[in-house]
Amino acid sequence: MTSKQRAYLRGLASTMDPICHVGKASLTPEVIDSVREAIDKRELVKVAVLKNCFDDPREIGQVLAERTRSQLVQVIGKKIILFKQARENSKIELPK
Repeated sequence: MTSKQRAYLRGLASTMDPICHVGKASLTPEVIDSVREAIDKRELVKVAVLKNCFDDPREIGQVLAERTRSQLVQVIGKKIILFKQARENSKIELPK
C-alpha cells in the first residue's frame, strides 16, 4: 500500500465512528470475529481500544490485521484503522 493510498483511507476513516470496541478482556475470539465480519461488509473499519484495556493499541492492531487478513492503515491514540479490499463489488476505489 502506497502512502497516497494510506492517506486516502485515513481521510475516509476520519469521519467514521468506531464499529468495534476492545475492552478489558483485550482480544477475544468474539472481538476478532466481529471485526472480521465488519471488514467483509465495509472494507474499511475503525476499532476503538477502551481505556480499561491495558494492552498496546499498536500490538492489538497488528494482531487484528494478521487474524482478519487485512492491512493496518493507521494506529493513532487508541483508534485502529483496518482495510481489506473486497474481491468483487469493491465500494472503495484506491488511487494509483
